[in-house]
Amino acid sequence: MTTTLKQRLQEDLTAAIKGRDELRSSTLRLTLSAVTTEEVAGKSARELSDDEVLKVIAREAKKRREAAEAFAQGGRAEQAERERAEGEVLAEYLPQQLSDEELSAIVADAVREATAGGAEGPRAMGAVMKIANPRIAGRAEGGRVAAEVKRQLAGA
Repeated sequence: MTTTLKQRLQEDLTAAIKGRDELRSSTLRLTLSAVTTEEVAGKSARELSDDEVLKVIAREAKKRREAAEAFAQGGRAEQAERERAEGEVLAEYLPQQLSDEELSAIVADAVREATAGGAEGPRAMGAVMKIANPRIAGRAEGGRVAAEVKRQLAGA
């Protein structure tokens, strides 16, 4: 039987606690807590799929990046470093991020498809995002994707 991503997080948490790795154990504990919160949100409790767990991990990683930036700007280097370290722990569970070139190529294909389908102007943005997002599937942040789509549509 294959282990789910949630099981892997729980096993890694146990190993981190046994290894007295405070940073890793607290990061994984918070992430599992976010997964559990997501599972009980809504009308009925349910088990999250690996894709849904990945989305939770990506959201948590984004929070760490934003907090690290805020701490760094506020002159609190120690806290910023801690947030970055937590983000690195979470990055181990996320798919490899797309390079700018890979992202650009996927968006270019999506722009071609959307404009061939008759989409133009501001409406093209939604059409391109709809085509590009499934192909990107968590390997690039939404803001990065949207910025690249805007850049390519402006040049089109």
